[in-house]
Amino acid sequence: MLICTKISLVVALAALAGCDTVMHGNAGQGDGSHHAMAAASGVARVDGGKGALEHRIVPLRPMSGDVELLYGDPEVAGEPFVMRIRELPGAIVPPHSHPVDEHITVVQGTWHFALGSEFKPEALQELKAGGYAFAPKGSWMFGFSPDGAIVQVHGVGPFRIHWHGGLHTLDDADAKSVFHFSKGARVVSQARRGEILQGYASGKIIQYEIEGPSGERFMANEHELRLQ
Repeated sequence: MLICTKISLVVALAALAGCDTVMHGNAGQGDGSHHAMAAASGVARVDGGKGALEHRIVPLRPMSGDVELLYGDPEVAGEPFVMRIRELPGAIVPPHSHPVDEHITVVQGTWHFALGSEFKPEALQELKAGGYAFAPKGSWMFGFSPDGAIVQVHGVGPFRIHWHGGLHTLDDADAKSVFHFSKGARVVSQARRGEILQGYASGKIIQYEIEGPSGERFMANEHELRLQ
């Protein structure tokens, strides 16, 4: 999963030993895979830095970043992990795969999910809060969040991501060859407007993370946008 969607910046999760530490990162591996949070604009450790055998209770609460780590380290091979991922309204998670099994539970909102190497809206299946999905390791998958959602993912690391169409962001040196809009551009998407914070492209899918007038964030497809 994504993870989100949006999904760029180097995240060395082994360094996330502190409580409520927020990091940003973008890292690709020599095998074409990315760190687990390669599509996340914020990662926070919310378990108080507890060890694997220590008791913890982590209530569901509003998320300020894209990912919350509740247990373990997704980057460590053979170690169980649990994390929550915030998917913004309108977010598409492009086709991708993981080298490990993935267990997905929707804990807030509605999430649409399917297996396949090509994003096909008609294949998506709706999962409301409480819904569960399982994706075997190596399988291609994609998702969509029309109104925003929080999904909880657990498994056994290393939880890396291989994007079927690669991954580009507005931070790339050649961003102008991929994206039509740039950071800071004020745009209108249907009935919504705001300022572009980041862009994400994978294959034919090009989306932008946008902040609205009241600070709310949402995602929009490039073809839906025009300059304000």
